Amino acid sequence: MDRLEIINSSLRQGNSGQTRKNVIQALDSGCDCRQIIESMLAVMEDVGQQFKNNELFVPEVLIIGRAFNVALDVMGPLLDAKQEYKGVVVIGTVQGDLHDIGKNLVKMLMVGTGAKVIDLGVDVKPEAFVEAIKAYQPDIVAMSALLTTTMIQIKQTIKAIEQAGLRDQVKIFVGGAPVTQHYAKNVGADYYALDAGSAAEIVRQVYRNKVVE
Repeated sequence: MDRLEIINSSLRQGNSGQTRKNVIQALDSGCDCRQIIESMLAVMEDVGQQFKNNELFVPEVLIIGRAFNVALDVMGPLLDAKQEYKGVVVIGTVQGDLHDIGKNLVKMLMVGTGAKVIDLGVDVKPEAFVEAIKAYQPDIVAMSALLTTTMIQIKQTIKAIEQAGLRDQVKIFVGGAPVTQHYAKNVGADYYALDAGSAAEIVRQVYRNKVVE
């Protein structure tokens, strides 16, 4: 079994400590950082597909995602964001909403598409999304609401982005249990996904189209 297969095996098992150790050993033996990442991204894409097909479930995916993020932390100093990532995504749960399991799952699968994901956390004010766009210049802004009472904040956040003159710079992605395609369209979002697996696939397609353009 070669170095990449060893890394991928521990990654699929969700073994964070072993994955970190395997990545360090691979780098020390001369493996190219980009090659390691591409191999791991292939695993994460497969994980996302398995989740979408109900072959893996939320706890399993989150554990694998944690191992993936541990590996990325090891390689972080070796990465140049502009050269190594396909794009940048800013993600957060809107103001007044403290739910993060769904957001974290979407974040993990988006990272698996090759995107650099900036996580603003939960209870994120519209102004914080605006400042993040200015600071990180993302391609995509993703926001979620898990309560009907906080859905209004999606609209308020999009309005704030428009008022800041930043709307044309980003694609806006919305989701969450009470959010629908109809609502997403009415508030002016570019994309909506019913679940995390679909969200990752849409992001993957956005970056494919970006490359073509």
